[in-house]
Amino acid sequence: SGFDFYVSSASSVLFCGGWAPERTDRLRWLQVDLRERVEVTAVATQGRFGSPDWVTSYMLLYSDTGRAWKQFRQEDNIGTFSGNINSDGIVHHKLSHSIRTRFLRFLPVDWSPGGWMGLRVEVYGCAYKSDVADFNGRSSLLYRFNQKSTSTVKDVISLRFKSQRGDGVLVHGEGQRGDYITLELHKGRLALHINLDDVKMHPSSGHVSVFLGSLLDDQHWHSVLIERFNKQINFTVDRLTKHVRTGGLDDSLEVDYELSFGGIPLPGKPGTFLRKNFHGCMENLYYNGVNIIDLAKRRKPQIYSGNVTFTCSEPQLVSATFLSSSSSFLSLPLDAATETLSVTFQFRTWNREGMLLSAWLRRESERLLLLLVHGQLRLTHHRSALQSSDIVIGQALSDGQWHTVSISVGGFQVSLSVDDEPPSTMQLKDIAQPERSVLIGGCPSVLTNQGCRNPTLAYQGCMRSVIINNQPINFNLVQQGLLGNYSKLQFDICGIRDRCLPNYCEHDGECSQSWNTLFCDCSGTGYTGATCHNSIFEPSCEAHRLTGSASGFFSIDPDGSGPLKSTVVYCNITDDKVWTVVNHNSTEMVRVQGSSLQKPHVMKFNYSTSLEQLRTLVGRSEQCQQEVVYLCRKSRLFNTWDGTPLSWWLDRAGERRTYWGGFLPGVQQCACSLDENCIDMNHFCNCDADHSSWENDTGVLSYKEHLPVTEILVGDTNRSGSEAIYRVGSLHCYGDRFLWNAASFYQESSYLHFPMLQAELSIDISLYFKTTAPSGVFLENLGAKDFIRVELSAPSVVTFTFDVGNGPVVLMVKSHVPLNDKQWHYVRAERNVKEASLQVDQLPLRFLEAPSEGHTHLQLNSQLFIGGTASRQRGFLGCIRSLSINGMTLDLEERAKMTPGVSSGCPGHCSSQNSLCHNRGKCIEKSSGYVCDCTHSAYGGPNCKKEVSMSFESGSSVTYTFQEPFSVMRNHSRQSSAIFAQSSNSRESIAFSFLTTQTPAMLLTVNTYHQQYMAIILAHNGSLQIWYRLNREKEPDIFTPTSLNLANGELHRVQIHREGRDMYIDKDTNLKYSLSTDKELITIRSLTLGKVTGRAGVDEEVLQAGSRGFIGCLSSVQFNHLAPLKAAILNRGSSLVSVLGNLVESNCGELADKSSSRSLSDTGSRGKKLTNAAQSDSAVIGGLIAAVVLITLCAVAVMTRFLYRHRNERTQQMASVKEKDHQPRPELRYRAELDLHGAMRDSRKEYFI
Repeated sequence: SGFDFYVSSASSVLFCGGWAPERTDRLRWLQVDLRERVEVTAVATQGRFGSPDWVTSYMLLYSDTGRAWKQFRQEDNIGTFSGNINSDGIVHHKLSHSIRTRFLRFLPVDWSPGGWMGLRVEVYGCAYKSDVADFNGRSSLLYRFNQKSTSTVKDVISLRFKSQRGDGVLVHGEGQRGDYITLELHKGRLALHINLDDVKMHPSSGHVSVFLGSLLDDQHWHSVLIERFNKQINFTVDRLTKHVRTGGLDDSLEVDYELSFGGIPLPGKPGTFLRKNFHGCMENLYYNGVNIIDLAKRRKPQIYSGNVTFTCSEPQLVSATFLSSSSSFLSLPLDAATETLSVTFQFRTWNREGMLLSAWLRRESERLLLLLVHGQLRLTHHRSALQSSDIVIGQALSDGQWHTVSISVGGFQVSLSVDDEPPSTMQLKDIAQPERSVLIGGCPSVLTNQGCRNPTLAYQGCMRSVIINNQPINFNLVQQGLLGNYSKLQFDICGIRDRCLPNYCEHDGECSQSWNTLFCDCSGTGYTGATCHNSIFEPSCEAHRLTGSASGFFSIDPDGSGPLKSTVVYCNITDDKVWTVVNHNSTEMVRVQGSSLQKPHVMKFNYSTSLEQLRTLVGRSEQCQQEVVYLCRKSRLFNTWDGTPLSWWLDRAGERRTYWGGFLPGVQQCACSLDENCIDMNHFCNCDADHSSWENDTGVLSYKEHLPVTEILVGDTNRSGSEAIYRVGSLHCYGDRFLWNAASFYQESSYLHFPMLQAELSIDISLYFKTTAPSGVFLENLGAKDFIRVELSAPSVVTFTFDVGNGPVVLMVKSHVPLNDKQWHYVRAERNVKEASLQVDQLPLRFLEAPSEGHTHLQLNSQLFIGGTASRQRGFLGCIRSLSINGMTLDLEERAKMTPGVSSGCPGHCSSQNSLCHNRGKCIEKSSGYVCDCTHSAYGGPNCKKEVSMSFESGSSVTYTFQEPFSVMRNHSRQSSAIFAQSSNSRESIAFSFLTTQTPAMLLTVNTYHQQYMAIILAHNGSLQIWYRLNREKEPDIFTPTSLNLANGELHRVQIHREGRDMYIDKDTNLKYSLSTDKELITIRSLTLGKVTGRAGVDEEVLQAGSRGFIGCLSSVQFNHLAPLKAAILNRGSSLVSVLGNLVESNCGELADKSSSRSLSDTGSRGKKLTNAAQSDSAVIGGLIAAVVLITLCAVAVMTRFLYRHRNERTQQMASVKEKDHQPRPELRYRAELDLHGAMRDSRKEYFI
């Protein structure tokens, strides 16, 4: 229903057709007095009748008193309402949440372009009644129970409050055994503390603390609801809810005697409290259905009321908001007769910089300037342009809390204090004589020629309680123009809002803010971007292979920007397959004796990554397997009478599984049954034959939906002579079924459809495409008004378009070459609450910042269309592959199988998942085949597999100078522009082989424009050292992965991969080190191989190695995307590559691959010794002879082992009949095989460091 109301507006005119302000009026608002607090649910506006006057947009403010106002914000924190487009139409707005208020104020923002402001308004709602209690900071209400204590498993507490200060206890109850519940304000946030356990028996297990809300000390009403059932707690503050569970064992809350509201009184000492009391008003206070305030008003005996009144006293504190960081100011006059100056005020802001106060002294020859600098107060006395003195006090004053500042100027002294800190003083040479006025918040533009300039930014925030020379400033007089002057101020309101509530920073990013925007600090999260949305890690080992990485430990993030964190796995990268290996806590052989079904042996396996991560990793892989070695003696897997399992294992979902090999779940069989070679064909497992000899039921589990094994149970080893030995191997997966998941669209009207995007706040879309068509839509999803679309809009233009309610946003990337060239092109589009971006191949990133005030949620309501649109127009013709949205790759191939006009996969040589080009080589389609582009590879040849090596003589070096300041970390997305954030994007991938006999030696060094460097050297003893100096003010990080002498004339391989603080040193050593910082190498200057001349800021040991340089052979050097050795060979004469000394192209790496000898000291590159480059055919012949001899010896060893094994098996068969007591131990036999495999692996020609 509508309300009768009174209308008021200073200097406004009420015409017969509606309200309109005077054109000269600075206070252009329409205020409505509803005569009492009511619940408002909707408003409506109309223009002024019979005129060209209407309001096109407006803000809605509300207040209980008509002095302290608050702006109503709709969903997405939208602070404005759309108004009228003519004078007759009525525009209704149903409020997203009702407000209880007496006064409303309609504040026009924009109006009729051909007329003036004109308004007719209607307000809708219903009557509102409440029970109110006022707490003065020394009062409380005590609700006493009928019995000594009460024990509850369910509690509901609801109330509304408004507070005059940021700290104070609202609700408290406790019991003698240690239970308690406390609801309190702390720095404007609500904290709920609950403990349900006996503190003597369980000191901290049952405690939980939850924080919610922000800026709750704004003198406006806030609602609170606490619901507890057993351990489950729902905590709601102003429509924001957190769900938590308490720990511990107990479910009930035991409170003794009473529950207090407004404070925690000391027993037996009325009026004495343990913590700060609540100062403000509460209404509609209910505890488990009991109206506490109503009982207190009726003076019921179970309520003790201490200094509580039942009308809400309204504070006299009135705020003003400085709206602009460039032009806001408040000028206040001073008494001409004054000889001293004292200024006191309170302020709250998020900005770390701003001008708070400026005052002239001694006839404008001197000036006092109070600034907020990096969250601290700095008071500067400027005696002249070159002479000044400072006082700096306070810390973290830009935290959004109210802070009190006092400045006193008198005689020869100036003092400054903030909050409760003692004042700091500064001595003056002359007596201070304040001039005509004081400027607060900024400088007027008319005074810039007189030396008053905003040194950094004008103040942007709230201010109240301004007192000058003991006279409080009446803001009402200021806004009426009767006192001082001002610009860009809003009176009677503090417009601060917390942009970090809710926290839009993803993946545990830390949110900070200024007055107009938020910032996300992604340090240490493993993610990057404006909202920490994008993972810095590759999604799989297969993706690492495509970047040119060799085998080693890597961090992967299988769900990309999804909710799961990254995990470290071992990537075994071979020529034909890439294996992902995940280890667990027990990979050794385990012997089991004395177990039964009643008392089984149980082993749980804890993997190096979570089950959720494993589920995603396995689902992304083409195939997974896990070996279970199972050896038995008189120990069955199944009961031979009825088939009941006696041993089993649990899958990743905790389900019991009884098959022991293969990929056929539900079949109680072992590997021997699948291979049809069980020792007793009456049984499906060798162990079920129940022989006294050792039998083997080792199998490989390969049904990936059940992997990995999480637990194993062995239950039949309690008979005489019964025994089992088992080992569950690591999880091995290969392939990435999404990396090459593709679909071909060959009809313009065809498309694939998927469920609607779940992308309200953030979305990232990445895909590869190739086409010959001039245009086509890759992706589209529509809502009622919102939409999102990515398309090829022209042969050389990719467009990303979306609308979240603020109007269409269009980002375009134009290529200098056509994109419809039948080659694969990469597209990545991202949108979040901070910005939108579009990346195409390696072209410059396009991005656009989101408005600070506007809609943030993308509202969609239809299916997602791939390769077309709902209208079946502008469809895409060509191939799309690896389409990923928010870290989840869509299965295009599966959906294409059931869609006409679309086929699975994509024709063409380079569409194959099998990598045709190795070591970072890029496959390029040709009309009759393909070619490999090895530009970014350290290798050459047709398939980028040929080693590129060079021999270095004394004094030789190769230096690659970067063309422009270059960040070593080029992620898929632009770095955050946050002024408070430190990006942890640092990543280096380094690989090379070397052969030398010289120490010390400089292998590789990288230096930056910021005096940072990293270096890889051989120390005096020949050990490898890796140096990182990322912080000039700290000692360098030094790592020595091996103490062996590597200057031994043999070829060694070095592989280093750094991600943030973590550094991995390749596959054979499996070493991981931690740096002291995760800083990146900022703006790299150059990379040098070999001799380095003196350089400032480099440590002495590195200088010595650099001066000695390198004598020997370097092969296949890769630094991130750069191949400096290859660049030196192919680009001699280039300004980017500098070669000093005599360098000879070599093939030492290739010779090492062909030779089986560890020592290459006698074999040079192309027959040249590295020390003097002399020809030596005998060395080559000797090397070949050594290779032939070693191959012959290996063949003899293999034949000998085969004959010995055959003889041993015959011996075992005989011994099983005649000498059962002399069976060889199976675990020893297994270990012997491992040792043999280890010996074969160690015979390789390269050492991996």
